[in-house]
Amino acid sequence: MFEMTRRWFIYSLLAGLAWAALPAADADAAPNDPSARRIAASVQEFYDKTKVFKAGFKQRYWIKIHNREKLSNGQVVFQKPGMMSWRYKNNGNRVVSDGKIVKVYEADKKQLYEQKIAKSQYPAALSFLVGGGNLLKSFKLRKLNSARMKYESGYVLEGVPRTPTPAYQKMLLYVDSATSQVRRVMLLDAQGNRNRFDFLSPSVNETPPKDEFKFVAPKGTQVIKP
Repeated sequence: MFEMTRRWFIYSLLAGLAWAALPAADADAAPNDPSARRIAASVQEFYDKTKVFKAGFKQRYWIKIHNREKLSNGQVVFQKPGMMSWRYKNNGNRVVSDGKIVKVYEADKKQLYEQKIAKSQYPAALSFLVGGGNLLKSFKLRKLNSARMKYESGYVLEGVPRTPTPAYQKMLLYVDSATSQVRRVMLLDAQGNRNRFDFLSPSVNETPPKDEFKFVAPKGTQVIKP
């Protein structure tokens, strides 16, 4: 599981799902239903006003070639500009950015990967959370049928990067209709893998713990800088 996280933040080889299997957009949507652009604009507006985002998360990474799913969970904090902290409860792994450097620590291998954010191809799928991206500018968007996607409490947006990237083919955003918060992100690639993050009990603009975005690896850790 964490190998996927490392690739995502360091090498930008995100997990994915074959796009042809996705349901089509709802051609019979009611005239008063918000468009994909309107939904995205509401999401952007919410996160533009958000300085700190904190939530529990569940990560589900399905590997097609092995027909196997790996599960992880923990806590995540985003703070503008560009800072984030992922704490994996089940394995002790960490992903930390202070806005300049991304550090990915694999506890079982005692390895720490470091790279400058400017060179890491920071994923646009989450960059709007930390003040570094714009959904409408970064993606070609369409709204999928929420009922078919089994998310009737909100909206589902499909985003295809306007600038092609080897990192992933597309993403899905599951948006809460009442708050315009993104409650789930699914990342999709050409190999048939899918990487899903569900954000649980989110809170905004709460002061994070001191030094949340700093990380010093344990003694004996191998440091790798691509």
